[in-house]
Amino acid sequence: MRQISVSAMVAVLLLATTGGAQDRGSSLTFLEFVRRQAAEFRAGDKAPQTLAEWEQRRSELRRQMLTAWGGFPEKPCPLEPRILATLQRDGYRVEKIVFQTRPGVWMTANAYVPETPGRLPAVLVVHGHWRLAKQEPVVQARCLGLVQLGFFVLAVDAFGAGERGLGKALGEYHGEMVAATLLPVGLPLCGLQVYENQRAVDYLLTRPEVDANRLGITGASGGGNQTMYAGAWDDRFGAVVPVCSVGNYQAYLGAACCMCEVVPGALQFTEEGNVLGLTAPRGLLVVNATRDAVQFSVAEARKSVAWAQPIFKLYGRPDHLKHATFQSPHDYNQAMREAMYGWMTRHLKGIGDGSPIPEPQSSVEDPETLRCFPGASRPDDFVTIPQFAASEARRLLQQRAPPQNSQQWQKQQAAILQGLNDCLFGHATPVATQSALASAANADPAGGIAFQPEPGLRLTARQQPPGKPGQKLAIVLDLDGGEQAASSPLAGQLRSDGWTVLTPDLRATGSAAQPNDRIGRAPDHNTAEWSLWLGRPLLGQWVVDVRRLLDAVQERDGRLPAEVTVVGIGPAGLVAVCSAAVDSRIASVLTSGMLASYVTDEPYQGQRLGVLVPGILRDAGDVAQLAALIAPRRMVIGGGVSGRGTPLDSATLDAAFAFTRQAYAAANAADRFRLTADADPTRLAEPAR
Repeated sequence: MRQISVSAMVAVLLLATTGGAQDRGSSLTFLEFVRRQAAEFRAGDKAPQTLAEWEQRRSELRRQMLTAWGGFPEKPCPLEPRILATLQRDGYRVEKIVFQTRPGVWMTANAYVPETPGRLPAVLVVHGHWRLAKQEPVVQARCLGLVQLGFFVLAVDAFGAGERGLGKALGEYHGEMVAATLLPVGLPLCGLQVYENQRAVDYLLTRPEVDANRLGITGASGGGNQTMYAGAWDDRFGAVVPVCSVGNYQAYLGAACCMCEVVPGALQFTEEGNVLGLTAPRGLLVVNATRDAVQFSVAEARKSVAWAQPIFKLYGRPDHLKHATFQSPHDYNQAMREAMYGWMTRHLKGIGDGSPIPEPQSSVEDPETLRCFPGASRPDDFVTIPQFAASEARRLLQQRAPPQNSQQWQKQQAAILQGLNDCLFGHATPVATQSALASAANADPAGGIAFQPEPGLRLTARQQPPGKPGQKLAIVLDLDGGEQAASSPLAGQLRSDGWTVLTPDLRATGSAAQPNDRIGRAPDHNTAEWSLWLGRPLLGQWVVDVRRLLDAVQERDGRLPAEVTVVGIGPAGLVAVCSAAVDSRIASVLTSGMLASYVTDEPYQGQRLGVLVPGILRDAGDVAQLAALIAPRRMVIGGGVSGRGTPLDSATLDAAFAFTRQAYAAANAADRFRLTADADPTRLAEPAR
């Protein structure tokens, strides 16, 4: 594919947004902006009128969900299950089990086995965000109730939680920058959990005690989320009970949720009610609490349940969908469990009408007693989420050999650029729908510029010195905001060298930042997740901002300066690289302290969740491949850091960008690429002089 021209690739994705006079008022906050886009995405949704119509839609929805999850292995690996120990209890036993879900990836589990002859109905129990995972007393309680009611129970630890964390102690959280390591390889945690729970069913079917035709699944919170998706996807489940987890996708916008709940791009093709409909005509009991977070609230869940009800009716099974609400905070309390027991008994045993069944008395175990690997006994080579992601990344990158000549590079460049555009913007060609320049009344009185990257959004950029730029314009980016960028030594050096410097607040950063955005190691956690729901990663949106800022300068001054450079500080280096990759108006790129590779065996530190784009390693390449797209224009990489935020020495940096160097050589531009571990602003700015 040829380099996309400026006129064909200007800043706004093909999203249904209102324009014109309506957007000339006050600017939307980022949250208002994403909520409006989400509502417009789903504004045309209509319920299916016939079973044939739904079956066709169901097939397409399953295809879209699988694509969003990154696909599943065509051939499952051997389970190789092992029972490590057994606890004998009155009327049942508890087995400590491990089995393989993907090559080298092991799931830890507890099987609760009744001392009852014959093949039994079985329930897969998935935990939520309780600290001790399958060992947590509230999780144990439902396992004990079920086993004493005659169900075979399999309780599993989710990837990255319980006994499957980064370390060997219980209590780790698998979200934020742990799960984020999965995004670049295109395997989000939500999809991995669906596949692993599918493998847990495969394991259940190996057990002689289990009746393969009578399977159920239940969980609460993040476990309820797993339950909804696994129940929707795997038709082997006859009874599905998600607890304190169902709401609707648009309710996630404005809330903080775990990375395991995010289905990238889901709002582009569906809402949660259709996902519930995938379970029809099997038995689905949705449980909500009256004092829960808004995304799991009774009111939001009712919208999805109401949407799914006609689908169950199309199958002639309206009674197979039930919504139960409880006066409770976020929980899986006894009353909820008793409702679940009744539902499982009806749909897996064929007994009763689904009414609650009293919970048998029981005593939970000491959590340490249930562990497959007590204390620090877990094997040292046990695969964690970042290690799995890194292994997948290295496998993908083995397919990207550096170019040996210009012909090879031209072919690779086209493929990498196409992949990058797909990752950043989806498959729609971005088009401009309005002027980029905002009204003069909104401009920064200190000589800045106000611009509109998309309808309803207003951003500002500081300009130093004020007035019409000369022949050299530098856009300096810092994701901590334009003020931070303006005060950086690099911006100061460029101004001293005669450059006009623009320092914008990109959307959801600086003065436009969303309050309370940080979760753990991710300073932009919530805004990045909301963007993922829309299928619009923040990196792509920030590239739109840079391009529209150039449009605004061109509109204001009648032309762009003869030389335009984009400078990225820290994580913003990736914004600079990607902006130049898709916009030939940018003559050169300079980065300082940029992430050198998406590949990391540890959680990201000091990075932005917004630069971690789903599938970018798979579809485009690593940072080195993205940087190579700048060739033959000038490229200066000053310093670089690992995924964990550690500065890299010269040898490691050279190895990381070997592909970039060879691509420049293949483009007969070796002298226009400079790589140095020294991030001193005086020396970095030299090639830009």
